[in-house]
Amino acid sequence: MPSITPDAAAFDIAGGVDTHLDTHTAAVIDLVGRVLGTEQFPATTAGYTALSAWMRGFGRLGRVGVEGTGAYGTGLTRRLRAEQVEVIEVDRPNRKTRRFQGKSDPIDAIAAAKAALAGDRTGTPKHRDGQVEALRNLRVARRSAVQQRADTQRQIKTLIVTAPDELRAQLRGLTVKQLIVTCAGLQPDRADAASPTTAVAIALRSLARRHQQLSTEITDLDEVLTPLVATINPGLLAANGVGADVAGQLLVTAGENHARLTSEAGFAMLCGVAPIPASSGKTTRHRLNRGGDRQANAALYRVVLCRLRWDPRTREYVQRRTRDGRSKKEIIRCLKRYIARELYQLIISNDLQPTS
Repeated sequence: MPSITPDAAAFDIAGGVDTHLDTHTAAVIDLVGRVLGTEQFPATTAGYTALSAWMRGFGRLGRVGVEGTGAYGTGLTRRLRAEQVEVIEVDRPNRKTRRFQGKSDPIDAIAAAKAALAGDRTGTPKHRDGQVEALRNLRVARRSAVQQRADTQRQIKTLIVTAPDELRAQLRGLTVKQLIVTCAGLQPDRADAASPTTAVAIALRSLARRHQQLSTEITDLDEVLTPLVATINPGLLAANGVGADVAGQLLVTAGENHARLTSEAGFAMLCGVAPIPASSGKTTRHRLNRGGDRQANAALYRVVLCRLRWDPRTREYVQRRTRDGRSKKEIIRCLKRYIARELYQLIISNDLQPTS
């Protein structure tokens, strides 16, 4: 009978790490789950080296479960991978387990080690040393600028609602572009800032100029992002309804190492477009998936909207499913699932190699 335990010839111990900003707490267990030791190390290059050496002092190290491989554990993950150690991304213990076991850094590190050994609630971490990681960093800055610009625009319109009548009459009926230009060109008397009319004019000018600065920043980032996305995966960018923003988000969601995506169903689950089984007894049904990467889900939704307007095949599909009694929301969910399947093939067909 084959053994259900890991191959004893491959390794003797497994590790787990609970990561934080300044320190990492490590634990080592044997192949039957007995704790061999716990220790805390600084979250520095020297600390990563010491942590690895400490774990190897207990025997042949096979795999290490790390919490937060994309956050506080990024540096440690790179170090362990460079030493040819299998790194497993583990979720934190669920609330029921924490309620019975308590909460501390050593307890979390031991739980991470046991999860990595058992393969429970684990995943393959993303590689963060290639072009996709560069794309992610740029997208963080762009998304922040877009959100701040939208907030600024809303604040301008809110101030206009409560502004004095003469200023409201001057700004009423303008388009957003005209409104920003007009507000940025106001010349209020700063010495009269105690007057509500002058104060709101100063505030509107400040907000409008901030809006213009953010627009310039977004344009500058787009000039870098668009060619980078085209370099990483030109086939994805050429797909119907997929622009640089959508393609960039899906590439970041999938990660540099496409092997972590085991199937197109897994990618759909990652994007939150795979229905969740919710059957019981004689009832067979599925419910809406509210998990996954919501930014990727929104990107697929934008592709659906574009194809609903311009793609004849999509419009024919909508007409057919409408005759079958499906609602518009149900049809859009189905389309997101089909588009995820199509784009998954374009993503995995363009394997990348880390550029470190």
